[in-house]
Amino acid sequence: MLLLALLAAPGAAQGVKYLYGSPDLSATISGTNQFAPGAETQIAVIISNSGLNTVKIATPAIPADDQPNTAKLVTVALESTDTPFTVKTDPQFLSDIAGGASATATFDVKIADSAEPGNYVLPLEVTYTYLQDAEDYGDLLRNNYLKKTVTLPLTVRVTPDLQVEILDVHSESLNVGTEGYVYMTLKNIGHDTANKAVAMVTRSGASPLIPTDGNSYIGTFDPGETVDVKFKVSVADTAEPKSYPLDVAVTYEDYEGKTVTSRPATFGLPVGGKIAFEVVSPPSTLYLGQKSILEVVYRNSGAATVYNAQARISAVDPFTSSDDTAFLGDLAPGETATARFEVNVDGAGTEKEYGIDSEIRYRDDLDNSKISDTMKVRVALEQRPGTLFTNPVFLIAVLAVIIGAGYYIFVYRKKQR
Repeated sequence: MLLLALLAAPGAAQGVKYLYGSPDLSATISGTNQFAPGAETQIAVIISNSGLNTVKIATPAIPADDQPNTAKLVTVALESTDTPFTVKTDPQFLSDIAGGASATATFDVKIADSAEPGNYVLPLEVTYTYLQDAEDYGDLLRNNYLKKTVTLPLTVRVTPDLQVEILDVHSESLNVGTEGYVYMTLKNIGHDTANKAVAMVTRSGASPLIPTDGNSYIGTFDPGETVDVKFKVSVADTAEPKSYPLDVAVTYEDYEGKTVTSRPATFGLPVGGKIAFEVVSPPSTLYLGQKSILEVVYRNSGAATVYNAQARISAVDPFTSSDDTAFLGDLAPGETATARFEVNVDGAGTEKEYGIDSEIRYRDDLDNSKISDTMKVRVALEQRPGTLFTNPVFLIAVLAVIIGAGYYIFVYRKKQR
């Protein structure tokens, strides 16, 4: 307790005022003081002033400008020496804190991933100035201030948690526009035993990797334990053959029985090229008015094997087909297969090159049914050489001419006799 004395100097006004008091500061954390390793959070600290002015004697003396229990020009700084906490906020100026009042300072704090569970003390250094005494010299009042720094302890607790480390990851059948499997080995490098643990993969931002079966049940997951998990993931058609990110986390019941989720770990997965096909056979020649066999050679120009592939054509005028599907079988990347379609060509068609739409239906590694992009089968229509002499109309006309000529000759010879 400090003494504020207003003493009258010789020749000063009659009367003396005595005032006893000084600031009395304390600090508390607003909200929770429990944090998990690896967390980035804000700690709001309330600085309260419970200092009192215990004695006041009213006299004709000049009153002081400040009360001795007011902490003036307050500056606070949160320290983190020898703790797993990193304070990212510089010291803060809070101005004055009168007796019975409080002020709040907020600090950005990062807890280390490797922080051991337990209690830690963060020192809060508070620097302030207060009125120690004032001297009254009649028309002159002299205030004497004292600067002081106090260290206030703040207790924070690091809680046990589960932290996921990815020891191994590989994928199967992961190509652009398809589904594939992701296999992972996870390790609990935290300090909490996870109960009813479920590993989950989730989309990372705008990544084209989208989980279609993203949960894998673990059960009890002890610190230091490793588990193998499996997920199913699809790849958007717009993706490119390169690596993309995916997030994995574990939802579990913690040491207090609360359902929480670990911080996600991000990893990359390579994606293979799109499954694609192309027509590699040269343009076929078919003949107007004829039924023909159209042979088309397809090649798997993609990056994955397809199974039970079937080619189909879409016959439009002047083409018709009663057999527009052909079985190709399994095709590995680079392999080819020949399809044969029975095609009728209208005799009224135009002699030129046509493009017949074609597609391939197939199954991927996960037995999903897929359909390829549309391909053009080039077909040139021509008049078959020599068809004039096999055309029934032409033959009838020729026969009519022969009969007519024969009749003319018969009649002419008969007249000559």
